[in-house]
Amino acid sequence: MRVLFTGGSGKAGRHAVAYLLAKGHRVLNLDKMPLDLEGVENRIADITDAGQVYDVMSGYMGFDELEPGTGVPRFDAVVHFAAVPRILLTSDNECFRVNTMGTYNVIDAAVKFGVRKVIFASSETTYGVCFADGERKPDYLPVDEDHPTIPEDSYAMSKVLNEATARSFQRRSGFDIYGLRINNVIEPHEYLQNFPAYVADPAIRRRNIFAYIDARDLGQMVDRCLRVDGLGYQVFNVSNDNHSVAATTSDLIGRFYAGVPLTRQMAEDETFYSNGKAKRLLGFDPQHSWRDYLKV
Repeated sequence: MRVLFTGGSGKAGRHAVAYLLAKGHRVLNLDKMPLDLEGVENRIADITDAGQVYDVMSGYMGFDELEPGTGVPRFDAVVHFAAVPRILLTSDNECFRVNTMGTYNVIDAAVKFGVRKVIFASSETTYGVCFADGERKPDYLPVDEDHPTIPEDSYAMSKVLNEATARSFQRRSGFDIYGLRINNVIEPHEYLQNFPAYVADPAIRRRNIFAYIDARDLGQMVDRCLRVDGLGYQVFNVSNDNHSVAATTSDLIGRFYAGVPLTRQMAEDETFYSNGKAKRLLGFDPQHSWRDYLKV
């Protein structure tokens, strides 16, 4: 597929782009910084500037596309990851502005140019746990896509609004627009670097609902979204299958989630951040576990 990928130079994006290239897709990275990766093409642009987004969306990917003399090809899909990636990097209102206006511009341009598949990055933070002031527990476990999304911070608010924006564009267009509520992204080198501390003190992972997503498995999730058509508007939790700590489900519930209802029985190493919907509708099958790198 001919794919426009925004934010491909970021932590999550560069691994997803690499995965898509390995699967045979052609990828144009729209970002403020180029991605130095063989096979990817780059365009420097600002997602908050609608004119720049429209121009890239309607442009050539490379010089080879000039050769047929048949005009600019249409993108088959847009993957939108570009954003201020968390709170406490910019002012709160700037984070909200960039993320909401950028998402509006990207989806608006995609729909108007007839791109019938749009995938956008939402976030685990929409559930209101990650950046809460003090401790906030989920309403129930495991957390699935039906869980309320009423966060209190500007980053998560922007992601909730982006989901509403995407839903409205999908209703108007009838195109497939899928939102990914991505959990804490872990790169391969971070297992040995960070996970010993998580094993020693599971409380470090409370704000991430003790979950994680391997960056390579996130790439697989994006590829699965590209390959499955006809779902309309959907949001999907994106996580690996197990907890990011060595403690068991029972231990974690006893220590951190006493009184939180369980909607079903859970395995002793099963993630609290349910990825069942992605498995059921997309065939998502995460391949990586922190236990492959760290023995406990």
